[in-house]
This record gives sequence, C-alpha cells and structure tokens, in this order.
Amino acid sequence: MFEMRGGEKLLEADPATLPPDGHIVFIGRIKSPWTREDCPKNMKTAGETGQPATLTIDAPYRQGLAGLERASHVIILSWLHHAPRNLIVQKPRHAAEAKGVFGLRSPARPNPIGLHVAKLVAVDIGTGRIDLNAIDALDGTPVIDIKPYFASVDAAPVATVTGRDER
Repeated sequence: MFEMRGGEKLLEADPATLPPDGHIVFIGRIKSPWTREDCPKNMKTAGETGQPATLTIDAPYRQGLAGLERASHVIILSWLHHAPRNLIVQKPRHAAEAKGVFGLRSPARPNPIGLHVAKLVAVDIGTGRIDLNAIDALDGTPVIDIKPYFASVDAAPVATVTGRDER
C-alpha cells in the first residue's frame, strides 16, 4: 500500500522495532465498513458516504464512558496499525514535491496515531458501544482514547488552509 516514491526518505531505525516507552493500551476497536482498498481519506469524505461506524470499548474501560453522552461530537484517537512507521519524508501522488510527515495528514508516520472528530449518535455504557455517524478508519482499528469535543474550546477561532489538503 505504501510504495516508495522519488524523493521519499526512511528513518534509520523503524520505530516499530524500538522498545516501547509510552505503554499505550488499546481500549477498544472501531467497527467500520472500510477496507484498505476503499477507506475514505478524511472525515468529510467518510461523512458524505452515509456509512455509520461503531466503537466497542473493552469492559475494563466502559465506566469511563459516563458523561460522554452530553457531547454532540467526540474526538477519537486511534492506532493506525497497518501504516508504516519508518517513512519520514513522503511524496503524495498529487504533490509536486516531497514533504516531511509532520507537514502531511498521511497515516504513515513514526507514531501512527489517527485523529477523528465524529458526530456522536449513541452511547451504551453496559455494552461499551458508541455509535458514530461515520469514521475514516479501517474496520478493526484499535482505539487509544476518546474525548468529548467542545466547540467552545476545541475549534480554532481562525483556521486557514494555505494549500491543498495533502493526506
């Protein structure tokens, strides 16, 4: 899925082979209709498909869902487990020149953490089920964290786009 293109560069050591130091745990999984071949590249596109998604939170973490239902939207942090971790400079297909991974929205990065803001449809603490309007993640993607989205503190007051969306 991630073939090398001209101008791209790899890290000397693949972060996937280094000893862990954050001790991140997966708290659940994403259930979505998406495979590697048809996954939307962003939440806008995912929402336009009309395909809902579900998070299933593992039993030890379900009590942490209390109060989440008060939010209209949620921020989901996921672990993009199929993405390469050793690509540090990438050349998107549609771009004229290569760019560093921190200047792109690509899933290929040293720590492949996905950020998704989705509309919250329902929460069932007993089963750990969270229904969402959509998500731009593969079926089975691990969930790292969930946070309520509050427009009053989370929305950038003046956000601008200086170029083409380059995931």
